[in-house]
Amino acid sequence: MKQPSSPAQAIVEHLWNHLGLPPDTLDSLNLSGTELCLPSSFKIADLAQASIGLSALLAAQIYTLRSSSIPRVPSVTIPRHHAAIEFKSERLYTLNGIPPPSSFGPIGGLHKTADGHIRMHDSFPHHRRHAKQLLECSPSADRPEVSSHIATWQALDLETAAFPAGAVISALRTYAEWDALPQATAVADFPILLRRIGDAPVGLPGQLLLSADNDPDKCLRGLRVLELSRVIAAPVCGRTLAAHGADVLWVTSPNLPDLPELDRDVARGKRTVQIELGDAGGEAEMLALLEGAHVFVQGYRPGSLAGRGFAPETLARRFAHRGVVCANLSAYGPEGPWADKRGFDSMVQTCSGMNVSEAEHYGAGEPARVMPCQALDHGAGYFLASGIMAALYKQATEGGSWEVNVSLAGVMKYLRSLGQYEGTSGFQAEDYVSVVDVPAEYMESRQTAFGEMTAMRHAARIEGVQVGWDLMPKPLGSDEKKWL
Repeated sequence: MKQPSSPAQAIVEHLWNHLGLPPDTLDSLNLSGTELCLPSSFKIADLAQASIGLSALLAAQIYTLRSSSIPRVPSVTIPRHHAAIEFKSERLYTLNGIPPPSSFGPIGGLHKTADGHIRMHDSFPHHRRHAKQLLECSPSADRPEVSSHIATWQALDLETAAFPAGAVISALRTYAEWDALPQATAVADFPILLRRIGDAPVGLPGQLLLSADNDPDKCLRGLRVLELSRVIAAPVCGRTLAAHGADVLWVTSPNLPDLPELDRDVARGKRTVQIELGDAGGEAEMLALLEGAHVFVQGYRPGSLAGRGFAPETLARRFAHRGVVCANLSAYGPEGPWADKRGFDSMVQTCSGMNVSEAEHYGAGEPARVMPCQALDHGAGYFLASGIMAALYKQATEGGSWEVNVSLAGVMKYLRSLGQYEGTSGFQAEDYVSVVDVPAEYMESRQTAFGEMTAMRHAARIEGVQVGWDLMPKPLGSDEKKWL
């Protein structure tokens, strides 16, 4: 096995070996470069190149299991610059020449409290409504009015009160303050948690088994993925699997608000259906789709679907005759007092000390500074896709049904463990704020149901295998509730 050629290559080797995957496969990975990409003290480019590289190498590993005519794992290459910019993909596209609006609402962001600061997430209307009710603001309150009410609170008191009230608010902490919390200890050191949850026969799902003279055009062609998710992290997972050929059926609710400006980017490669799980008919439709699914991805709070009969152990028993992979994306992980807490990338950055540390490195006297991209969301999405493919490899070689857990806090902890650039040195990198800033070779223009979309290609390249999206965005609920 060759020596790591870059920090990202070393990261993949650490993750690969920890997951118990065949070490010789690492010889097929090509991750070079150490240049700065995106202005931050955090090593975002290392995380981006490594997480995309890990997912692509696992796709190539699955590909070699599918046919005896493939003598070795094909070469996998991830350009560092391309990978880093792809961590901003939801901001770097246009529809009919028009860039997406901000997904952040009018009253969110950083606010001063009586003793510090909090950050409020207000992208969804019901989160704004709940926050105003908690703060005893008028329904039409603007940002100055909301700020004036927040200023009377202690930061930790407001954070504590927000969760049961349905608002999404995090207190701004330093690393030391975060590290003192029980939840900080409960978050696993390793970002991809993989465990066997039931017995099942050894082998890949039947649709992935092809004859020697019928090699697939894509690594995961034939894999069926049922995805229940919103926002960025879990949808990036589904988008990644789709880029490698999976049939991803994205399930959303007709009674929950969506974020079109984000959905356009993460919908690439997927078919889309809408199901209301609050009624018996919706649950029956879900179960019918699960009968044909190989992978079940969900990005809702831990336990929120279990009561409806969709707990991983329940599904493992139901599909013991052929196995299933259940993948969960959460904010703070499956263990600890915050396990069922709502959270988003910006909230985890705030409560964990990342924003304070970023501001300290930048040196402009700010109380907090956000990263230039949703690095936790994107990293979590690629790690979740990687965990799913690692589970498929385990199914193929050991049998069983498997559960994958990835959290935003787990990615935060892992990114923090990579260290930070000294002083302001990391902020010398170039940022990318619009499509015109991105090298043209990283972009593609395709027709969608909403017009012409110019967006980022996937950064992964696999020798002799196609990578990219067959389907382009369409209105949610446009497809039939059945598998291809």
